[in-house]
Amino acid sequence: MKHIFSVFLLLFPLFGFCINPDTYVAFQSKGKSFCVASKSKMASILVSQKDEQAVIRATNDLQSDVERVTGRKPNIINELSKKDELIIVGTLGKNQWIDALVAQKKIDVKSLQGKWETFVIQTIENPFPNVKKALVIVGSDRRGAIYGIYDLSKQIGVSPWYFWADVPVPKHDEIYVLNGRYSEGSPKVKYRGIFINDEAPALSGWSKEKFGGFNHKFYGNVFELLLRLKANYIWPAMWGSAFYADDAENIKTADEYGIVIGTSHHEPLMRAHDEWRREKGGVWNYETNPTKLQAFWREGIKRATNEKIVSVGMRGDGDEPMSRETATALLEKIVKDQRNIISEVTGKPASETPQLWALYKEVQDYYDKGMTVPDDVTLLLCDDNWGNLRKLPKPDAKPRKGGYGIYYHFDYVGGPRNYKWLNTNPLPRIWEQMHLAWEHKVKDIWIVNVGDIKPMEYPISFFLDYAWNPEKIQANDLQQYSEQWASKQFGDKYAKEIAFLLNQYSKFNGRRKPELLDANTYNLKTGEWKTVVTDYNRLLQKAESIKKYLSPEYQDAYFQLVLHPIKACANLNEMYYNVALNKEAFENKWKETNTYAQQVKQLYDNDSLITKEYHQLNNGKWNHLMSQTHIGYTYWQQPEKQKMPAVKYLSDEAVIEKKEIAIQPVKRAEIPNNTKGNVFYQDEQNGVVIEANHFTKAINANGITWKILPDHGRTGSAITTFPVTAKEQKPEGNASHLEYEIYTFSEGDVTIQAYFSPSLNFYGTENGLQYAISIDDEQPQIISLNKEDKTSDKGIWNKWAAENIIIKTSKHSLVGKGKHTVKYWMVTSGVVLQKLGLNFGRTEQNYLGSAETISTSK
Repeated sequence: MKHIFSVFLLLFPLFGFCINPDTYVAFQSKGKSFCVASKSKMASILVSQKDEQAVIRATNDLQSDVERVTGRKPNIINELSKKDELIIVGTLGKNQWIDALVAQKKIDVKSLQGKWETFVIQTIENPFPNVKKALVIVGSDRRGAIYGIYDLSKQIGVSPWYFWADVPVPKHDEIYVLNGRYSEGSPKVKYRGIFINDEAPALSGWSKEKFGGFNHKFYGNVFELLLRLKANYIWPAMWGSAFYADDAENIKTADEYGIVIGTSHHEPLMRAHDEWRREKGGVWNYETNPTKLQAFWREGIKRATNEKIVSVGMRGDGDEPMSRETATALLEKIVKDQRNIISEVTGKPASETPQLWALYKEVQDYYDKGMTVPDDVTLLLCDDNWGNLRKLPKPDAKPRKGGYGIYYHFDYVGGPRNYKWLNTNPLPRIWEQMHLAWEHKVKDIWIVNVGDIKPMEYPISFFLDYAWNPEKIQANDLQQYSEQWASKQFGDKYAKEIAFLLNQYSKFNGRRKPELLDANTYNLKTGEWKTVVTDYNRLLQKAESIKKYLSPEYQDAYFQLVLHPIKACANLNEMYYNVALNKEAFENKWKETNTYAQQVKQLYDNDSLITKEYHQLNNGKWNHLMSQTHIGYTYWQQPEKQKMPAVKYLSDEAVIEKKEIAIQPVKRAEIPNNTKGNVFYQDEQNGVVIEANHFTKAINANGITWKILPDHGRTGSAITTFPVTAKEQKPEGNASHLEYEIYTFSEGDVTIQAYFSPSLNFYGTENGLQYAISIDDEQPQIISLNKEDKTSDKGIWNKWAAENIIIKTSKHSLVGKGKHTVKYWMVTSGVVLQKLGLNFGRTEQNYLGSAETISTSK
């Protein structure tokens, strides 16, 4: 029935529903709404030449955006003149007409004064003599005004991704702003941005072909995108590039757009690391070469006269760890000397220049062992490069003047394997981890490594939207967020279906990165491989069906944002599935051996054709951007060239006929007819399998509440406790726990495998994060989720990261057959349960675990 309903939606989509309730723009006159454009007139845009250059530049974008919608360009004026309707744009205190309206009490700016990056959009009747009506866009500062400008642009239908993903702009003859006052408030996270990284061969090849490299023409497009997404911060590309040195116009362009520039975690004092190579500065070692390093850094601070955040500290050459003998005292001396340079060059105390110190990899170990950090420096905490936060301040930690930030990853070069090709970041996991950060008061910097920008459009949008106001988007809102995002790119008509496609492919990719796939990933014997491939091909079928209904102007954007990743990954999974089939057939000398081998070759060739299709979009606009190798890995680093997986062939003489094996009925436990709610049965092959959110009963206690995280799991949803900062609980009596009612035909020994999101020991405690589990009335077993966490490139963390799961095992004994109750207890916060599996000794291990054995009879 579920499949039939999804097909029904594809063929008969919902019409006329409102995706975004916050809309303040209409495309026909409503009451006394402000007319931006009609068939007979067009409002002019008034901006002061005394305002910030970044605001004046963004005003030109508003002019272009209105033209994109209506086909007609409004005038930009710098003097007040007789107008029926006027759009007034500016910064508080830097636009004389806005300041006059404030003085006349025609606009209230109390919510703006002294605020960071805040805007108000308001309609005003008779603002000046000879002006009937005004639409005022006013910012508390230059970016506040810019965000107000782009907010209106987005409302009239110009997607932030109009250039970067070819999202078309719907055409309208008329644009009206409904009477009222509109504001998004102040951003909750102060600095919000992206890191362009691991940018070869894709983005580097594209930028060189289209712009001549990572120059101001390239960055102009990037900065505009960031501002349209309400971001303010960037770490520029740095693989063989140097933002300040490669093009003198880069720094000017940053100022013209109003973007804050930083450098990556291992590039101190605004110097790109490649500059050290170019200048042949010698050994990158502060103990042996401090004079040259200080001179190098001093020039960086002198040159970077723009708005910036200065990275301090030091790692080894080429983003490697410093020597094992490096003492904490040396790092402290390095930072002290760097801050002296900052103070000397700027002529101000170092504390007046924003700085960060990234606790990346081994640097966190130094901090944990007592390394001191100046209080005004923002401590940039990091994930493990795979989207799992390594460290958070404890809820009772002393506040720091510089506060805390997060460096997160959507892309990475390193162990257990590079992942650079496609988006593998499900929104529910991003939400859950960044919610942890927010609730632990990490709110000064959020920056995410986005690789080549494309194809991370969807998670970039979410990360930056969530950073603006984490309190606005809860776990239950993610579906609505997805639909709204799809609506902004493709219109309302198919938004629900497209949101499903976006979320489903990133969920599938999040199970295991494409670069880590091989013939052995999923279990062929149990049918798991077939199920995975079938699910992906069904997703592709749905994506192809939607494509047929979209009008021509949406086709390029749809291919980039939706169809390409699904098509490419469905093909990749099917290729490895056929490698597994070929291996099995060869070992059994079945005649299908050669057929499977030929299928592998065809699918391998298809991969190149799918890439070619992407590169030919829009007359080759995106050439190079899918050139990242992703087949043929032999270790963590990417292969220089792709290589087809090895296959086997049989001669005709060696072939034997495959015998079909009769499917035997599977024994399963009986469930009484009078059961209610979710209950689970044992079957002979799989044991008892439970998706965590399908509890029979939830017990909330001591202010702790169980919260389902929709779609946050490799096969279903997940569950955790809120608040995520709650204190440790003892698992007993009516303490917070979940109950799962099960029925078995077995008794005696049983093993429970509990599947968890790979959360790390972010408090660094001896026992890590913990949970407890029991059956019936036995004493709950307290189990550590991650006390062995070292986040190194070897050992258990390697497995957790690669498989995107932590599986913990406990042994129990069932007294009697029939009904039992599995109890899962909260001990510490931050543990995210996805699945439970009870193994009675006959269950074969699947990568994703077995299918749920649930009965929902009422």
